[in-house]
Amino acid sequence: MAVHAHPDDESSKGAGTYASYQARGDQVTIVSCTGGERGSILNDSLADRAMAQRDMAGLRHAEMAAAQRILGVDHRWLGFVDSGMNDDGSVPPNSFAAIPLEIAVEPLVRVIRELRPQVLVTYDENGGYPHPDHIRCHEVSMEAYRAAADADRYPDAGEPWQIAKVYYDRIFNLERMDALYHALVESDPESPRLEPLQGARDRLTGYPKLATTHVPVGDFLETRDAALRAHESQVSPDSSFFFWPHDLVRRAWPYEDFQLVESKVHTEMPESDLFSGIDDDGFRA
Repeated sequence: MAVHAHPDDESSKGAGTYASYQARGDQVTIVSCTGGERGSILNDSLADRAMAQRDMAGLRHAEMAAAQRILGVDHRWLGFVDSGMNDDGSVPPNSFAAIPLEIAVEPLVRVIRELRPQVLVTYDENGGYPHPDHIRCHEVSMEAYRAAADADRYPDAGEPWQIAKVYYDRIFNLERMDALYHALVESDPESPRLEPLQGARDRLTGYPKLATTHVPVGDFLETRDAALRAHESQVSPDSSFFFWPHDLVRRAWPYEDFQLVESKVHTEMPESDLFSGIDDDGFRA
């Protein structure tokens, strides 16, 4: 189970991993905490601009449905309203980040107890980046992880369930940026992609190396990119930040990266599988 703040986050942060597990027969569920209602139009060539201006919530639901079909995964909405990202740090009343944590946690506890996942993927305490919904997604995910296993909490939300492993997304990391940069310098030293890539390297310089788990996704890059392009209002189809030549990625860094932060099972590091330490029948090894 992967818990994300907005529709499109699932496709920019882990879609290759979700597609790979779905292809091997694992049940994969994406949880979207909000509907992305306050998202901006980030694609100048958006065909459905009129709908985005009239009904952004409806468009983002339709985009999520398209991405879900491409990935082949299960999907759940928690039903909260996007908090937006105001310059002054304020959040609108009744938006996801404004609702008391104890209330916001219960819907996710219900989903966890219903589906009984072995693995939970979410963001770190900074939300990956400081959007209030991403930070609240971390808080809700970690609190739901603890509460779902406690029979005394939310007793009407289903039978308790203990998730075996919790991971943070670490897909945007310096090792990956370095690998792509050097591979691109070698293959195309005049590429216009080098400048934004160098900018990403500069921003990540000095950041600790936290990834413990590198999931191979080289066979699922086409699926990952197609799912992200389904979120047309949020992603330019020719974005040099998100979309890279597949042969370059397969040569330089054909992985998506995660950090194991909680585990009820024994596993050896580094990992190449989020399910390491959990046996084939779903029992904890």
